[in-house]
Amino acid sequence: NGRLTLNCVGEEDWVDSRTIYIGHKQPPPGTEAFIQQRFPDNRIVSSKYTFWNFIPKNMFEQFRRVANFYFLIIFLVQLIIDTPTSPITSGLPLFFVITVTAIKQGYEDWLRHKADNAVNQCPVHVVQHGKVVRKQSRKIRVGDIVCVKENESFPCDLILLSSSRDEGTCYVTTASLDGESSHKTYFAVQDTKAYNTEKEVDSIHATIECEQPQPDLYKFVGRINIYMDNEPVARPLGSENLLLRGATLKNTEYIYAVAIYTGMETKMALNYQSKSQKRSAVEKSMNAYLVVYLCILISKALINTVLKYVWQADPNRDEPWYNQRTETERQRHVLIRAFTDFLAFMVLFNYIIPVSMYVTVEMQKFLGSYFIMWDDEMLDEELGERAVVNTSDLNEELGQVEYVFTDKTGTLTENNMEFIECCVDGHVMRGAAGMDMIDTSPGPEARVSIACSEHEELFFRALCLCHTVQVKEEETVDGIKHGIHQGKSTSFYISSSPDEVALVEGMKRLGFTYLRLKDSHMEILNREDEIERFELLEVLTFDSVRRRMSVIVRATGELFLFCKGADSSIFPRIISGKVDQVRAREGLRTLCVAYRPLSPEQYEEVCHLLSGAKLALQDRDKRLAEAYELIEKDLILLGATAVEDRLQEKAADTIESLHKAGMKVWVLTGDKMETAAATCYASKLFRRNTQILELTTKRTEEQSLHDVLFDLSRTVLSLSADYADYGLIIDGATLSAVLRPGQEDSNSGSYKEIFLEICRNCSAVLCCRMAPLQKAQIVKLIKASKEHPITLAVGDGANDVSMILEAHVGIGIMGKEGRQAARNSDYAIPKFKHLKKMLLVHGHYYYIRISELVQYFFYKNVCFIFPQFLYQFFCGFSQQPLYDTAYLTLYNISFTSLPILLYSLIEQHINMDILKKDPSLYKDIAKNSLLRWPIFIYWTILGVYDAIVMFFGAYFLFDNTTFTSNGQMFGNWTFGTLVFTVLVFTVTFKLALDTHYWTWINHFVIWGSLIFFVVFSLLWGGIIWPFLNYQRMYYVFMQMLSSGPAWLSIILLITAGLLPDVVKKVIWRALWPTTTEPSVGTLPPSPPPSLCCLRPPAESVSNPALLEVTLCLSRHL
Repeated sequence: NGRLTLNCVGEEDWVDSRTIYIGHKQPPPGTEAFIQQRFPDNRIVSSKYTFWNFIPKNMFEQFRRVANFYFLIIFLVQLIIDTPTSPITSGLPLFFVITVTAIKQGYEDWLRHKADNAVNQCPVHVVQHGKVVRKQSRKIRVGDIVCVKENESFPCDLILLSSSRDEGTCYVTTASLDGESSHKTYFAVQDTKAYNTEKEVDSIHATIECEQPQPDLYKFVGRINIYMDNEPVARPLGSENLLLRGATLKNTEYIYAVAIYTGMETKMALNYQSKSQKRSAVEKSMNAYLVVYLCILISKALINTVLKYVWQADPNRDEPWYNQRTETERQRHVLIRAFTDFLAFMVLFNYIIPVSMYVTVEMQKFLGSYFIMWDDEMLDEELGERAVVNTSDLNEELGQVEYVFTDKTGTLTENNMEFIECCVDGHVMRGAAGMDMIDTSPGPEARVSIACSEHEELFFRALCLCHTVQVKEEETVDGIKHGIHQGKSTSFYISSSPDEVALVEGMKRLGFTYLRLKDSHMEILNREDEIERFELLEVLTFDSVRRRMSVIVRATGELFLFCKGADSSIFPRIISGKVDQVRAREGLRTLCVAYRPLSPEQYEEVCHLLSGAKLALQDRDKRLAEAYELIEKDLILLGATAVEDRLQEKAADTIESLHKAGMKVWVLTGDKMETAAATCYASKLFRRNTQILELTTKRTEEQSLHDVLFDLSRTVLSLSADYADYGLIIDGATLSAVLRPGQEDSNSGSYKEIFLEICRNCSAVLCCRMAPLQKAQIVKLIKASKEHPITLAVGDGANDVSMILEAHVGIGIMGKEGRQAARNSDYAIPKFKHLKKMLLVHGHYYYIRISELVQYFFYKNVCFIFPQFLYQFFCGFSQQPLYDTAYLTLYNISFTSLPILLYSLIEQHINMDILKKDPSLYKDIAKNSLLRWPIFIYWTILGVYDAIVMFFGAYFLFDNTTFTSNGQMFGNWTFGTLVFTVLVFTVTFKLALDTHYWTWINHFVIWGSLIFFVVFSLLWGGIIWPFLNYQRMYYVFMQMLSSGPAWLSIILLITAGLLPDVVKKVIWRALWPTTTEPSVGTLPPSPPPSLCCLRPPAESVSNPALLEVTLCLSRHL
């Protein structure tokens, strides 16, 4: 059955079925051969490592990183051969990085193990030998009969055998599966629903044949063979008999059911996707740059090795007489000698690849993620929740998002319906919770008190009767009080659709209270507090094709059919009533109510039609639909109601900002098309002038998919000249047809391409009726399209988990539907509106910071190592280090590491408020623009330039023999120290020039690290350290500082090094300002007051280019 898990909705592959023996009883002889199949146990596994494989697997994952592997090699080389520097210089940082990362990943996985164990060890009740036994959830086997009590969730996928309710039904909420918090009704097998005790259930003798597990939550095909009396009976089983793992039993005392899919074969587990390591775009750029630098490094080492042997070919230049080589050294083969030299050069130049960059980046991500958690604007008072960061590796990816995929129910909306208004005979009555109804009908005849006309009373009664709501007498459900306290009753309503509850509660506020359904009689409390009873004869249930439902009731001898449904499905069946006055309001779910009186003869006919259709085994749905079509006609319109699933606050504002920031927003929902479309209009995803294109089952029934797709692509591409705003609506079934790999149709391979082309030209896309795995498929499709855009998925239910895991960045919302999405996401936020700040502000800042961090790291290491390379030309290629060992080790670790770490945590190149006000600034950094090759090459050239200035500047100054006051000559260590001093000051000042946002911490760290360098050098060279086997640095630094020309050269070289960058900035600003810079000119990110006096008043400067120059220089003073 491995083939099957790849299939998704719409692919009817009947892979071999499985047979389940209920209660593990063998069928009577002579039926079929008894073959016990092997099924997995009921364990759920979501963790990545085990205790045994953690170290090898984690090490393997970490050494897959180019840099880690490279440093391991260098470390081993240093251990094996005699190299110019000590192995500790590369071993220690590497060990530190590996340990820190392993601890972090181990801890995350331990948390997943804990969650799994909690689920697997949860107790369940299983029927064995006529008794109920407690077992751990993981021990359930296929075929076990399980007893589930109210408010417990189902431990695996079960077929309902019987329930505590007489009619053999039970009510279930599937919030953690598909995000619907409403109650759904499931049915027991007809022949077993009377077996209500353990003993009776244990005596059931039956087998179930059904399909192998597959991920579609809404589909199930099977049959049950019952061997009770002599004759075996076969009954069909469908999805209405299947209780899914993760759903919760409600409003039903207990049920008995048999396990058919367990553990990782349950539909819920098949909808999970494995957690893979997500990598950010910045990390990919870093790896590319590393490879370039590795090539530079190898070429440097190669050039030097070749030149060394060229140089030594002259016998006069071979080792001098006082440094004769030993006999063994002469005997070695020249290739081995050359290879050892090559490795020694590699080690000498290896600092060009910054190991500390990875440590700094890890720390920057880890510490930077706290800014999201500490952000008070992303705190939700009501829930008392802050934003949570589950993966800090993706912070900068928040600044690169191009596609946003969002769920609808509970993400864009609040997931509670409210009755807004109703319209009867043209009179509109509004009413919000806790308010009396007000009549707001237009014109002079507006009545203050509602004197109920007959029509109105009938309308209210129709709404009280035409529904499938149950009444619950208790106080709390899910910990929320639902009681309606007016002294009257504390009962509340539950239903499979929140709309129905909203309507019945709305009627209650209008004075008509639905009390209960008892012995197939519905009871209503009217305005005069009298109880009216109606006999419920038939319920014509709601379905998504008909989009309406009806009831037939008998009251005091009269028979009525009451029907309610969407306006588009009711209006065509109406023969009288004020149709034009019942208008659909925008963003609300409008339902129309109509009725039809029935004569006893008509009722007889109706009964006959219905019973015939209900008993059919073949095409039952089709026959029922035909019967309903004949019954629901000749209706008289009573009125309309409007309910609203309120949008979350600022949802529309957030979507608008995301659009302005250049992101495409897609809504993926399991909900039906009309509701979803209404929400899209309300949340400004679709605007008034948006042209809606439909790619739905309704359309593909009329013409072939092929034609529809080509029509749409023609529309989109032909009109692009006068740029229309397009919105696309697609449903799940059509989507699977588009994505289905080509069977008979050779063109279907290109369907995907056409579909993507259409989507690219639409500003917004709505996908409705989506299965959880389909949501992930859509994300995957866009991810793999040719531009490879960065995607973000946001959702709040377990049905969104696979999409959250599939996208580059997954964001969970801590909604009403459990915490599953928040647990599996990379980031969790309390409300949808927080997405705006997270992307536009945090994402922007993180990206700017980390891109500067990466570029700066490579730059400062080029400045550091290039002089070392040039130095080899002046020392006979003898692998002589230019700098002292202490300087080599500490340059990246302490002299230059803190300023850039701090910059990468608190830099704000633009004020936060500007970023929020002007979302289009987000486009500046789109598509990884700050880590493109031209910018990288600029930084590298700048580094090489600085290195040449430092090295040759110092070299030519040293040519002057009167360099010290007492006529002494300087040695090579003084030369190296001079170059190193200029180096440390130049790279630190370069960072200071790039800083826009100065705080006391910046000042402290930047000037502090320079002071630390000076103090360290004085100490290092001022004391004879007993543990060193050389004292080459003794008094070098002091002697250098005692020379006036040395001071002058340091100042000159630093200025010469920084000048080109400043000039380039000023010219660039004047000629090609980015969109952020004009806004910087107008509102700098809170400068310290001392700088304000340096900025000239704008109107006093006539030349704008000059103004730019003065602004820029004043910022850098």
